[in-house]
Amino acid sequence: MDLGLRGKRALVTGSTAGIGLAIAKSLAAEGATVYVNGRTQERVDAAVREVGNDSQGIVADLATAAGCDTLFASLAEIDILVNNLGIFETKPFLEINDEEWLRFFESNVLSGVRVTRQYLKGMLDRKWGRVIFISSESGVQIPEEMVHYGVTKAAQIALARGIAESIPASGVTVNSLLPGPTESEGVNTMIAKMAKEKGVSAAQVENDFIRDARPSSLIKRLAKVEEVAAMATYLCSEQASATNGSPIRVDGGVVKSAY
Repeated sequence: MDLGLRGKRALVTGSTAGIGLAIAKSLAAEGATVYVNGRTQERVDAAVREVGNDSQGIVADLATAAGCDTLFASLAEIDILVNNLGIFETKPFLEINDEEWLRFFESNVLSGVRVTRQYLKGMLDRKWGRVIFISSESGVQIPEEMVHYGVTKAAQIALARGIAESIPASGVTVNSLLPGPTESEGVNTMIAKMAKEKGVSAAQVENDFIRDARPSSLIKRLAKVEEVAAMATYLCSEQASATNGSPIRVDGGVVKSAY
């Protein structure tokens, strides 16, 4: 199937590792010109080499307004925007202070607001565009161990729907993608830390997590970043033109809903 992405200009925020890097690689493989983003030159350069296919890198911390301005000065127009930048951390609700709440909203929500607001008008003028917010199943089933993360992911789902509602029949689609627990760099780091603290293997921590924290999983494992990237790439395609304002799950069946 030709996804119609050859020559399209795609920005994937927070794309030096994990799901973002996998999406960047997948889009590049389909012929898109991909802009990789991260906070350090070293990681951006490494990601650009891995993505290949004439990809380019932009160093900017998009969790800040100043970082977004740096991006905007470097990149005038795009056809595809994947708002992947995000942070997560396990912490009891009573220990999450105002500063932490604001940090999570700046990274997970306002970054996407700022970048989408910048590039959406150009997409509307050209009557074609794709915007995706990488949310999470945690935005539907808020995890007790990281309420602040879940709330920001719920906000992304609402944000994508609201923007889509505001631009009907425009040729631009805006969707949210909801991965479940995924074998990303951040998750692997967290699992390795837990394994060391408990004196068990990383595989045992993963199995225990799926059994105890995500027992509704139907695949009974962490998803691969490539599995999430495949769905994201489809949502960016010409063929996905009738999918709009929708939360699309790649959660391994964690969310127990028929809808």
